[in-house]
Amino acid sequence: MLPLRYSVRSFWVRRARSSLTVAVIALVVLALGLLSGLVSSLKASLAGTGSEKNLIVLRKGATSDGSSSVPLAAYQTIRFFDGIALGAGGEPLVSPEFLVQPFSVTREGERDSVAVRGVEPAAFELHEDVRIASGRELRPSSGEAIVGRAAAARYLGAEPGGRMALGNSTWTVVGIFESAGSALESEVWVDARELANDVKRSSPYSSLRLRLADGADADALIRRIDGDSRFALTASVESEYYAKQAASADALYVVVAGLALLAGIGAAFGATNTLYATVQARTREIGTLRALGFSRSAIASSFLLEALLIAASGFVVGALLAWLAAKLVGIAIGDIAVGGTSGNNLVSLRIGPIDLLVALGLALVIGLGGALLPALRAARLRPVDALRKG
Repeated sequence: MLPLRYSVRSFWVRRARSSLTVAVIALVVLALGLLSGLVSSLKASLAGTGSEKNLIVLRKGATSDGSSSVPLAAYQTIRFFDGIALGAGGEPLVSPEFLVQPFSVTREGERDSVAVRGVEPAAFELHEDVRIASGRELRPSSGEAIVGRAAAARYLGAEPGGRMALGNSTWTVVGIFESAGSALESEVWVDARELANDVKRSSPYSSLRLRLADGADADALIRRIDGDSRFALTASVESEYYAKQAASADALYVVVAGLALLAGIGAAFGATNTLYATVQARTREIGTLRALGFSRSAIASSFLLEALLIAASGFVVGALLAWLAAKLVGIAIGDIAVGGTSGNNLVSLRIGPIDLLVALGLALVIGLGGALLPALRAARLRPVDALRKG
């Protein structure tokens, strides 16, 4: 086999010719890293929402809070079912909630939809990760709102003491809340009854959250809710509900994979042309190596290794550019709004190790795919013919 330094030296000596292929692979890695990072950040935000100790109750057939409705009679009935935990005052730990998606105004002056959740005091016990970071909790029936950390950075008036336009009404912001980076930080919370009246909805709730009592049979409670023919509701574990919401983001991976495939094909053609030109320029050198006794497999392996060096260089450059771009996006525009079934999810763009591994795999495939035919051509050159042509 040819020594490793031969391939390294060949790559370095012909770096000007290889730089175009390195640049193309770097651009593919940059695009794939950013798109994959956005999707994985969205999935992480959704998957981190919800608790295994809670059940969520929706209308049968509804896929999210935003498309569901729960009548007041159902809330008043279900809250007394066996298996629901009791609060310090002996009241059932049930949080009736109402989700809508009115338009608001961003800090750049643009209209954008925002997820507004109507809640009652029990919501703070059911959503354990939610805490007030600044200001205070909202008071019922007072026209007050609290805003998630991500939403506060995006929308006009979303700071304690500010006035925030939501649809046709304006609410006084009294606090900013955090939720360990979950999707709830993209929301605005107001009083549920006020919100229902404001949007003129006959049903004041779109979902219920129930806290399971210690030792309660979750499956039995779910079956009881699902089997109650009076209300046509269905229940599921809250963490599983958000896991399904996160799984729906997998459709975005199909788009990312398609774009990566198209870009990868173009980059592979570029690598093939570069390496064909390299073979043409090194015909005499290849003939000399063959005359010295190096096998065809050694010649082919050296070209494949050189292609891997090109691919690895492109990956390193692209990964650094993707990391820098993600940082600049965070500084310039903050969180990115990704539309979902329950309103915009505001996602902090982060590029994780998995995203980089996927990009590295594609870069190596491009390098090897582009080098295969040129490497075979180099290996098939007869020493006499190669020396004569050179």
